[in-house]
Amino acid sequence: MDNQETLTPEQSTTLINTLKTRFEKNGNRHPELEWSPIKTKLEANPKKLVSLFKMEATGGEPDVIEQDPATGEYVFYDCAPESPKGRRSICYDPEARAARKKFPPEDSALGMASEMGINLLDETAYFKLQQTGNYDQKTSSWVATPDELRQLGGALFGDRRWGRVFIYHNGAESYYASRGFRGMLKV
Repeated sequence: MDNQETLTPEQSTTLINTLKTRFEKNGNRHPELEWSPIKTKLEANPKKLVSLFKMEATGGEPDVIEQDPATGEYVFYDCAPESPKGRRSICYDPEARAARKKFPPEDSALGMASEMGINLLDETAYFKLQQTGNYDQKTSSWVATPDELRQLGGALFGDRRWGRVFIYHNGAESYYASRGFRGMLKV
């Protein structure tokens, strides 16, 4: 993953225009929100723009899903139809990767998310995302896993099959070409 910490003015402008176009095209995801205050917040938070740039660069197609009523922050989720292509074939976390003696994956979901400055969707957020469209119909996405489950060696992932959203469990060290992760970022 690229360790880029700042964006050029051109990269910032291109990203903001991409986000605006996506926001306007997908009004069903955020019917109560307007673009202008979101743009203002983005322009005032260059570090958050870098995280959104990384979400976009790895195929996440970030878009605003909600505004946090407690903080006023806008919450971007990965809204690509399938789990972001640049974040697949990874296990759940760095510990699971280190435990894998044969054929370890190149990275982990929590490791990549940390490097990108974002958080994995938890179960609640994953279900909220799925209310705005049909995601992960051919892929699956790791979701933030409670510590008590992770301490037992497991991790959670979700997908949509047969018109329903499912949350499953798997060994945290497992990885598949069709499993990645979806992130979220508050701005």
